[in-house]
Amino acid sequence: MGTRTGKDPVVEHHRFVVLGAGPAGLQLGCFLQTAGADYAVLEREDAPGGFFRRFPRHRRLISLNKVHTLEDDPEIRLRWDWNSLLSPTSTPLFTDYSADWFPHADTMVAYLRDYQAAHVPGVRFGVDVERITRHGEGFALRAADGRLFTCDCLVVATGWGGPYVPPIPGIEHAVGYENAPLEPEAYRGRRVLVIGKGNSAFETAAPLLDHAALVHLASPRPLRLAWHSKHPGDVRGQYGALLDSYWFKTLHGVLECTVDEIRPVDGALRVEISYTLAEGEREVLEYDTVIHCTGFRMDDSVFGEDCRPALAPNGRFPATGPDWQSTDVDGLYFAGTLAQARDTKHASSPFIDGFRYNLRTLARLLTERYEGRPLESRPLDADPDALATAMLDRVNWSSALWTQFEYLVDVFVLDEESGRADHYEDLPEDYAVERFGREEHLYTLGLRWGREEYRDVFAIRRHPVPERAHESAFVHPVIRRYRRGEPTAECHLLEDLLAQWRRPDRHVEPLRAFLREQSAPRISAVLPAPPGTE
Repeated sequence: MGTRTGKDPVVEHHRFVVLGAGPAGLQLGCFLQTAGADYAVLEREDAPGGFFRRFPRHRRLISLNKVHTLEDDPEIRLRWDWNSLLSPTSTPLFTDYSADWFPHADTMVAYLRDYQAAHVPGVRFGVDVERITRHGEGFALRAADGRLFTCDCLVVATGWGGPYVPPIPGIEHAVGYENAPLEPEAYRGRRVLVIGKGNSAFETAAPLLDHAALVHLASPRPLRLAWHSKHPGDVRGQYGALLDSYWFKTLHGVLECTVDEIRPVDGALRVEISYTLAEGEREVLEYDTVIHCTGFRMDDSVFGEDCRPALAPNGRFPATGPDWQSTDVDGLYFAGTLAQARDTKHASSPFIDGFRYNLRTLARLLTERYEGRPLESRPLDADPDALATAMLDRVNWSSALWTQFEYLVDVFVLDEESGRADHYEDLPEDYAVERFGREEHLYTLGLRWGREEYRDVFAIRRHPVPERAHESAFVHPVIRRYRRGEPTAECHLLEDLLAQWRRPDRHVEPLRAFLREQSAPRISAVLPAPPGTE
């Protein structure tokens, strides 16, 4: 496929180039391979999944691995399998590699190696892309060894480029999460400040409880607990021991403050802080070790000025539209962890169990745009009872709607004259509304959590009647009606402990009634005008 002209480098052209062979790059590569598309996945390392050979530092994933369920259906089982990638054969599955609830990161490395060998032959290992520039309407990618790849469409799935280092005066005296010593004995009797309150901060701090004299975690905002936010990227319950130690007054603490400066003084690190929830109170504390665990950011230095993408407001990942395309570089798309700008801290797009479904949809959108393949839909009878059956079948079966709650939806576009509907699966809701914004009669079907602020999430008072389904605190179906891009009606169905929405009185009849009401002719259209208004 490569061509050489004189001393020019070998040029290899593909319709699609995917940059990075982590889980996202492999997942998209599998979909493109299945579609028979012309693609290549470029990876600078000699094997897939390089991130997981280094992170998390303490080698336990926080993505759940539930092997034993009540279901035999492989689609439904994926709701609780957070690590498997999708494939035409549904193999290999991560659950065949480990039965651990929190699996070891080395297991992920082995799994990705086998998945790539089985499903993604188009990976080019050892390609270190140093520069990306525009090439006509597409892109050129120059590798360190002189090879040149060109493409019509570029999808960046490189994951994080490096740690985010906060702009704190004296931060050079701290050590980063990526370099902090792993042996707890290195902290014996020491005073340790961990900057950050995410999972990497708790991962770093938890092993120190048996050894350090005190451990403080600090950030300006209060920590977000996953059981409050329903977001798997927030602090998880397995780190509760550290929170216990705070409230039981064992010298360990969780501080809401800004770190204003770090200065070495007499063999210690003097840290100036300003409390954010204490009317601006300031304090100077001394530590022996400061570790910053403030997350990662995208490395955009590889992009030339003619195709450097805009970043989201936090500056850590790119700004994208509803189709995962860069907001300002046509033909440049993002996949995996980098493609979370539109649902940050909400759905599961930064994680395998979420982006595997995003990428299935992205592959369909890419082949539609670049290969002229119509976006797949299924024709249905638009009769309210038939629609209700189709909707309930989907929410009771789909793992995509389950995992990507409040983000991916099924779409039903009705043609009331013909009495038919087109059913599209797994589209971002904002994309669907934008794409079908001229339609008179459009439904979206998805799942949502109750988002009310509960004082105690383990003592929620419930109201299990259909009329109050919108108050459901647990995950539950929501059907929205749109007319010309504007929402006009909404129906919630009651939560169910086992996520089985089949009860005639709670789910089936309320949904049918809603759909009948929405399809009924407007009474005002057939009534005569009131006297005196002709």
